Amino acid sequence: MTEKPPTKSRKKAAPDKEMPAPETVPAAAPRSLRQRVLFWAKRIALGIVGVYAALIVLYSFLPVPTNIYILSESLRLGGVEKDWVSFDDIAPEMARAAVAAEDANFCLHWGFDMAAIREAVNEGSNRGASTITQQMVKNVFLWHDRNWVRKALEALTTPVVEVLWSKRRILEVYLNVAEFDEGVFGVEAAARHHFGVSARDLSPTQAARLAAVLPDPKGRSASEPSDFVRRRTRQIISGADTILADGRAACFQE
Repeated sequence: MTEKPPTKSRKKAAPDKEMPAPETVPAAAPRSLRQRVLFWAKRIALGIVGVYAALIVLYSFLPVPTNIYILSESLRLGGVEKDWVSFDDIAPEMARAAVAAEDANFCLHWGFDMAAIREAVNEGSNRGASTITQQMVKNVFLWHDRNWVRKALEALTTPVVEVLWSKRRILEVYLNVAEFDEGVFGVEAAARHHFGVSARDLSPTQAARLAAVLPDPKGRSASEPSDFVRRRTRQIISGADTILADGRAACFQE
């Protein structure tokens, strides 16, 4: 009797497992108006900071073509007198006169003259507390209105400029954008406007007269000096000699 080969047992097919349903990601909640405003405000603020940073770097070696105040005066007056010259084309007497008149400790501070600020606070005034660096920052990067926003931006920008620029460059830019008469900007245009000479040929007296009008260029004249301007000129000449003698001109004079 022959044995039948054992039959292979058939395994029952396992029932198909049900695939888990994909998890559904909840839709992001729409941003509120406040969130959208904050988002764009941050982007705009970062963009402004980027523009300012780029300008600070570029103007550390490139001439400053114009600024907000020069543009507004040009529109108001129908044009302005403005010429850019390098520091080497400015009489040394002019640089010393400007420092003696506006910021005798220019070479000693980091953008803020703390002694002058304390003195101004004690007197209840901000007169005389603004340094050449602060004035240059205001003229080149900001605007002339007296308000806390402008003051805050000036306070933030001034030390950055002091770190990235040399004192010589700060003074060079300052002398090229300062107003010396209505619609007359920069020491080269001022020298030609008032005395018919270039900035490199200014005499000590002419330089001191130009420096004497810096706080009030629309109310004072270098070419037609009042008694006050004449007295102030003598003081500036003496101050310029003093800072040369005691070394306070060393950071910008070679």
